[in-house]
Amino acid sequence: MKRVCVLSILLCFFIIGCATTPKPRKTQLQIREFQTRVYDKCDTKMVMKAVLNVLQDDGFMVKNAVPELGLLTAEKEVDVESPSEVFWTSFFAGAHARWKKACVIECTANVSEFGTKTRVRVTFQQKVLDNKGGIIKVEQICSEKYYQDFFSKVDKGVFIEKEKL
Repeated sequence: MKRVCVLSILLCFFIIGCATTPKPRKTQLQIREFQTRVYDKCDTKMVMKAVLNVLQDDGFMVKNAVPELGLLTAEKEVDVESPSEVFWTSFFAGAHARWKKACVIECTANVSEFGTKTRVRVTFQQKVLDNKGGIIKVEQICSEKYYQDFFSKVDKGVFIEKEKL
């Protein structure tokens, strides 16, 4: 009996010792930093047009554009249905099966004048929908790389607008 108890305690310590610590959450200031880009000596409308073009090039449907406020909203739907997930959830749950069907990515861009500079802040949020149209989860996209890729496209768009290419 003692042996089983000692082995159980050792096994618990082994399992606990293998646990990883979660990554520290980013602060709101850190998130805002990579969501924002400042353009020197650029016309606000030109930058807004570049952001609009990038969103359309990436497959977003622009839902709302208010140039006076510098506000753009857009969304795009991506199919995330997996045949294996459909099979296994249908197999185990039958007619009541629910699986991931689509992901709607929503974008809000705020383009504002800041002295001689133009500041752009963009946020992306994704909603995962199931096969019955219900929302599985909603979360903000907090990947720095995602925003870097977006802003590199906007940088190119601003350059093209400036050079009138």
